[in-house]
Amino acid sequence: MTDPFAPERRRPPIATRWHDAIVAGVRRPIRRSVQLRLDVADRTDHLPGQHYVVRLTAPDGYTAQRSYSVASSPGDPLVELFVERLDDGEVSTYLADVVEPGDQLEVRGPIGGWFVWDGETPALLVAGGTGVVPFIAMLRTARDLDRLDLLRIAVSARTFDELPYAEELVDAGALIVLTREPHGIRPAGRMTAADLLPLWEPGQTAYVCGSAAFSDAAAQLVLGLGMRAEDIRVEQFGPSGG
Repeated sequence: MTDPFAPERRRPPIATRWHDAIVAGVRRPIRRSVQLRLDVADRTDHLPGQHYVVRLTAPDGYTAQRSYSVASSPGDPLVELFVERLDDGEVSTYLADVVEPGDQLEVRGPIGGWFVWDGETPALLVAGGTGVVPFIAMLRTARDLDRLDLLRIAVSARTFDELPYAEELVDAGALIVLTREPHGIRPAGRMTAADLLPLWEPGQTAYVCGSAAFSDAAAQLVLGLGMRAEDIRVEQFGPSGG
């Protein structure tokens, strides 16, 4: 594979073409979710933090599409997506309930040039619920580059069983904050500035991802640490989070 961090890749191209993707693996590691491993034809290596659009087409020609962050590192031969099943989600219900290995999907990507990590600079990653998914790509990339020292990670969820990639985050030393049950010596409760202060250091870029409510609150916490607004990158999505 080409080097995703080569100078010519620092400004990701705009992905306009749809690709065929064969579903190579399906797992349901936590309730109401699915983890998909896709073999994408004519794939361009993504950058950690980018996403793909999945498009479904009905027999009558009706289409529905939804964006999902990539969890795999650029060096992974497959693209890994983690999908939270939403009861009213036209795409997520199909992906979570129907898709099986060998099925073919239409995807477009990788997409996004703002919420990406360059693999070289220190970063503070703050996620709520499934907002952790793009940070898994960053974590795996840092591991591939032997630069785990560059990342500080804090994640919030309702319970440990509802947190995607929980064991991988624990192994990486991430701070885990649970709102409905204690974790270790920390009682149940929302993330606070005191939680983030030990993870903050000058020169970091902060990445915040989660539901609108979580992202707004977490961004304010990061600002309160003294970080400049221009060094904070926020990505929001629909209902989820801690």
